[in-house]
Amino acid sequence: MAAMRKKKAVKTPKGDQTRTLILNTALDMFLERGYEQTTMRAIAEKAGASLGNAYYYFRSKEHLIQAFYQTTHDQHVALALPALEKHDDMKSRLLTVVQLKIETLKPYHQFAGVLFKTAADPQSPLNPFADEANPVRQASIQLFEKVVEGTKSRIPKDLRAELPYLLWVYHMGIILFWIHDRSPKHRRTYRLIDRTVEMVDRMIQLGSNPFMRPLRKHALALVDELRDAAEDVLDADDN
Repeated sequence: MAAMRKKKAVKTPKGDQTRTLILNTALDMFLERGYEQTTMRAIAEKAGASLGNAYYYFRSKEHLIQAFYQTTHDQHVALALPALEKHDDMKSRLLTVVQLKIETLKPYHQFAGVLFKTAADPQSPLNPFADEANPVRQASIQLFEKVVEGTKSRIPKDLRAELPYLLWVYHMGIILFWIHDRSPKHRRTYRLIDRTVEMVDRMIQLGSNPFMRPLRKHALALVDELRDAAEDVLDADDN
């Protein structure tokens, strides 16, 4: 009976409000105390919830961070999809998606700096490349698939297949720069986006040239090798 009551509660607006309250409280406390120093019990107490209720919505602190990743991704998608409909060239589509990612993350700039101290550890489950982050990572890559699919630019099949992943890696680099950016209104980040998107667009055009096919093949093979190496490192850390 208790399990049935809990299942019913999570489907109600009150259940959603409780979940959101616990998540927002956790983010505030991670910022104030740091991730390692914050306990689930302290989060529950500050949120005015029982410890059992906190664990019902989030099985661990790691699940709280994964929920944060998912929430910001959902917000990004909600803004990006309508905006993409206004553009059909690669440069504008990529520029729009990356700029909107930073817009989505803006309220969490200070928290992102705190989180980075833990998430940067390759062995941390909070690392964006870790297995725990795979659902959000794949969803984000799918968004870049939409960026590529909707462009009028001619892109070879082999490059088109790898491009969403490469663009995702590129945008993660932009986020890393943004985390460390202390310029007013993050102007340096936006300037970096403007300049690098243009470079990426030109590189895609260059890579699509038939005469560049041998070089493109070598470059894509290197991408596969690097990705496999990264996965091997993560698997070794898990073991």
